Amino acid sequence: MRKDKFYIFLVVFNLLACSFITSCKNEPHISNTSKESTVTVKTVAPRMAYGINVDSLTVVKGKVKKNQFLSDILLKYGVNYRTIDYIARHTKDSFDVRKMRRGHTYALILSNDSVKKPLYFVYEDSPAHYFRYRLYDTINVKKGQKHVTVKPDVAVGEIKTSLWNSVNGNGYDVNLAMRLSEIYAWTIDFFELQPGDGYKVLYNKRYIDGKYVGLGKVLAANFIHNGKNNYAFYFIQNGKGAYFDKTGKSLERTFLKAPLKYSRISSRFSNHRYHPILKITRPHHGVDYAAPEGTPVHSLGDGVVIKMGFQRRGAGRYVKIRHNAMYTTQYAHLRAYARGLHRGEKVRQGQLIGYVGHTGLATGPHLDFRFFKSGVPVNPLKVHSPPAHPILKKFRPAFDSVVNKYIPELDSL
Repeated sequence: MRKDKFYIFLVVFNLLACSFITSCKNEPHISNTSKESTVTVKTVAPRMAYGINVDSLTVVKGKVKKNQFLSDILLKYGVNYRTIDYIARHTKDSFDVRKMRRGHTYALILSNDSVKKPLYFVYEDSPAHYFRYRLYDTINVKKGQKHVTVKPDVAVGEIKTSLWNSVNGNGYDVNLAMRLSEIYAWTIDFFELQPGDGYKVLYNKRYIDGKYVGLGKVLAANFIHNGKNNYAFYFIQNGKGAYFDKTGKSLERTFLKAPLKYSRISSRFSNHRYHPILKITRPHHGVDYAAPEGTPVHSLGDGVVIKMGFQRRGAGRYVKIRHNAMYTTQYAHLRAYARGLHRGEKVRQGQLIGYVGHTGLATGPHLDFRFFKSGVPVNPLKVHSPPAHPILKKFRPAFDSVVNKYIPELDSL
């Protein structure tokens, strides 16, 4: 009897064992780690403003109003005179708060309690840069920069009247006209643009918090002038970025094409010109650029100021700059000199030297610009300067890859 029970038990055990083994074979293989339940925890990024975690703080923003000072802003939030005076006196090296400008954004960061204690004051000097003042414990100031997002864009246009009108009329940032005039300042005379000239530009636009804040770098461009392509490619060699043509020659020249921007030529270089005041015909060995009173005038190239003075019956207030042993330039009928400019001072290409006026014998505001080669006046519009700083041999493969990338893109626009 006992033996029968034992056999029955053995059969049942075997049946159960087989059933278990079969079910295991039918199940897909699952590793121990995958059998464990995984819980995904979503982390929420802290809310940041001006480099500060403001999750538990209050941020109040405003715009600087006309004739509004730092004290006018801070006193409303309970900041005492002692703190305001300390900021005004002891943080000038970083930023002089007396130079806060109307329309610029400021922010107060306050504690999020019933007292609303002011902890920080922030002034946005530009859309991208700000100064953050700590108002508690040790007062200090730090300069910060917002995150800038760069997005590529293109601009294409034809010139009918002027570069500025074309850029503005096509809805582009008008600063693009200024940027192009700077890139091609040495190779294209913007006073000689013709209807039908045009431009194709690959460039970046800058955004902060999703808002457009200005132009980024012009990566490549083609300025079509008199039916000729004038390519420009931005490239960095030895840590310095510059623009080059497709052969690797620098677009920079020894001299700028003109000492001022966006004007017209009212009188050209001539040996026989009728003088509107003296009522006689005499040589005019210069180029007159008509421009509004106060238009900035820049040095055509590096050099030294060798003369400054006033000629009542002639050039009026003028500056003369020697660039090297061969070349000298003169800028006449100025309203005023640049602050601090003096005889013997070294100046750099593009440096401000004065402002357009109508001093001396002048019927209206304009710049009388003169160019001398070995002491002899020459036509400034016919002076050709040699290119400088070409692409170095070791950078040539990298530069060629930039050219091969951008030319098809520009040509397809």
